Amino acid sequence: MTSTSWTRLAAPGLTLGAVIALATLAPAEAAPVHPVGTWGASADMVGGAVGTVGLVDRSVRNLVHNSLGGSGVRITLSNVFGDRPVTFASAHLGLAGDGAAVVPGTNRPVTFGGADEVTVAPGTEVLSDPVDATVPADTTLAVSFHVVGESGPITGHDVATQTSYVSGTAGDDVAGQESGTSFTTQISSWYWVESVVVEKPRRVRTAVLFGDSITDGNGSTVGANRRYPDVLADRVATSRFAGRFGVMNEGISANRVLADSSGGERALDRFRRDVLEQPGVATVVVLAGINDIRWDQADEASDLIVAYRDLIAQAHAEDVCVVGATLTPYEGGSRYTPARDRIRAAVNDWIRTSGEFDGVADFDAATRDPARPARFLPAYDSGDHLHPGDAGYAAMAEAVDLSLLDCDR
Repeated sequence: MTSTSWTRLAAPGLTLGAVIALATLAPAEAAPVHPVGTWGASADMVGGAVGTVGLVDRSVRNLVHNSLGGSGVRITLSNVFGDRPVTFASAHLGLAGDGAAVVPGTNRPVTFGGADEVTVAPGTEVLSDPVDATVPADTTLAVSFHVVGESGPITGHDVATQTSYVSGTAGDDVAGQESGTSFTTQISSWYWVESVVVEKPRRVRTAVLFGDSITDGNGSTVGANRRYPDVLADRVATSRFAGRFGVMNEGISANRVLADSSGGERALDRFRRDVLEQPGVATVVVLAGINDIRWDQADEASDLIVAYRDLIAQAHAEDVCVVGATLTPYEGGSRYTPARDRIRAAVNDWIRTSGEFDGVADFDAATRDPARPARFLPAYDSGDHLHPGDAGYAAMAEAVDLSLLDCDR
């Protein structure tokens, strides 16, 4: 079956360059293909009253911004942290328009094993069938579905830095609605959607960016896709590596390396699911540990070094390359002390000089104030002295040598 292209549609944010790129995509797709991640968000528990109680007979429209275009699009719905089975019906995938609207003519049905309804058991996730369409790169997609009955606690991604939507009237299945007028409740989390995957030639692979709130994009402009993984994907798209990598953001705000926390499972335990089990993964950039230092989980640098070695060993066992990222400065931020900063400095020294990573991204050097190296350069500070702002995230993305993503073991 010939997949339907969406490139003829006047989708918001779809440039002529994206259309031209898609026009040349079909011949390459004739080669053997495999799944590659184009968007991701690590599963965790959605906070607040709604996250705890869940939804009852409501439709959800998640807006997600992909990195790589392609055909054979699939979505993953996760109930990993649910306490009961959740049934999803009428799933759709379309190009996002204004607000909750979908660009007319693009909202395509998504099936699971050929059915338009699927029940996902607690502790599990489900991958959809391929959607008969070709999505452009660097585009906001609308992933919609109807929750049948009571969902219980919501598995999702708590801090999305993106507005998504829930229908205002219980019982009405409006997942296929393109106008979006029934989606009257705004949410700041992604509900149940965990990844978007496309089929690409085998030379195309996935780069996973793994970490905490700084990878997650806290402090960046909501809805603008200015997290450092977004900017890195933009760099890839305009480089000699264009079309070679999908980028998946697997950061979780408040996440720690050594201990479970309000930011979910510790990095050591979620690394396999969130990184190594991603389709087509070749390289992971690890930026993690500042919360362990801030909350005294890491009393000395060696605590984190042992954990980094564990992550490296896990990745290398699966032939995945690991880029170590230095921890960014945070003087003036929450829980800063000179003693804790000495641990950060020692950790960074090891990341830079040990040679145990396959490469290094020096985010500390890229964002610090030369006059006061324990602080962000003021232009890069979001204002809380812990998270970068848009300019700081752009500086981080610029600090990644793109050739490190093209790594083979």
